[in-house]
Amino acid sequence: MKFELWTIGKTNFKYLEEGMKIYEKRLSHYLKFSTEIIPNIKNAKNLNPAQLIEKESDIVLKKINTDDLLVVLDEKGKQFSSVQFSKKIENWQLLSQKKVIFLIGGAYGFSDKIYQRANEKIAFSQMTFSHQMIRLFVLEQIYRGMTILRGEPYHNE
Repeated sequence: MKFELWTIGKTNFKYLEEGMKIYEKRLSHYLKFSTEIIPNIKNAKNLNPAQLIEKESDIVLKKINTDDLLVVLDEKGKQFSSVQFSKKIENWQLLSQKKVIFLIGGAYGFSDKIYQRANEKIAFSQMTFSHQMIRLFVLEQIYRGMTILRGEPYHNE
């Protein structure tokens, strides 16, 4: 099974890119993992938020396969401790799907079409994080989850 992180648009911050590269490299020791950046919509400034969300969602829905497991990152989703999240990762690895896709939306979130397609909706906090910053948090938590599953000393409890 492959795990992927899909994001809308590039990050504007070098420090986030560097942090993401660190965790992507670490994850490669545990599972097949990749990051996919969905390009920003052209002329997005000419669209209202609802139009932008729809266009972003259409691109995502065209790229996703019917047998992919889609995990939407949303502040209204279910929250987990790191240990609980590691168990979730373990359960996903046992499924027949070929891919688990973690989807981080753009600045305005997701359309109803994405929520309807999602298999899971999870939150990393009740707080709202920038759609650029949460990328690093997701990678770190997947890595933490893998070290928990392997009994490695990264996570202290």
